[in-house]
Amino acid sequence: MTDTQLIENISRIYRRISEAAVRAGRKAEDIKLIAVTKTVGLQQIQEAVGAGLRIFGESKVQEAREKIQDSRCKMQDAVIQWHLIGHLQKNKAKTAVELFDIIHSVDSLDLAEAIGRHAEKIGKIQKILLQVKLSDEISKYGILNDNLSESIKEISEMENLSIKGLMAIPPFFENPENARPYFSELRTLRDTAETMGFNLPELSMGMTDDFEVAIEEGATMVRIGTAIFGKRKYCHKEAQ
Repeated sequence: MTDTQLIENISRIYRRISEAAVRAGRKAEDIKLIAVTKTVGLQQIQEAVGAGLRIFGESKVQEAREKIQDSRCKMQDAVIQWHLIGHLQKNKAKTAVELFDIIHSVDSLDLAEAIGRHAEKIGKIQKILLQVKLSDEISKYGILNDNLSESIKEISEMENLSIKGLMAIPPFFENPENARPYFSELRTLRDTAETMGFNLPELSMGMTDDFEVAIEEGATMVRIGTAIFGKRKYCHKEAQ
């Protein structure tokens, strides 16, 4: 992909974000674009930074390690955030805490405890989002709706964790409108938790195929890869 094409893709995404925000009566600047760099090389990430992007998302800890370490060495003038957006196993929690500014995919109390222990060891307050399971798909992880309030309460008491909001991945639909009820449900769950005294400003929801609907339903973070960097280098069913 050429620099020109990358810049055009990014401009197009920002325009669509702005238009969706206007439709929802929101401000475009309140929505964070997370560029998903799964299978994307460091050179292209550098080009994306040159085009103005500052927040990047990775799905796998192992794949992200080298990119993040190299980017910190080579792009010291740019303040870059790295977000873990994929499923995290407890045995990778230590590395995730060392690498990522925010972990979106905290899907259980056990995982939260593991993250908290490793954060304590390095004197870090780890920012996290709680992943909520909104569908019956076996491939999707997350805290069940019925357990969410209690989970928020317990995790919010862990000293080295800071819950910033909720995240969800709805089923993939050809028609993005079909994802709207899932996004609406996540927003409602967040709003309900806030009436109980919890401050959860972030809603991470929406990807390449449905991010405009997600914005209309309250997304503050959208995770977009394909529409920025093109199709992945290998076949995979997971949509980003």
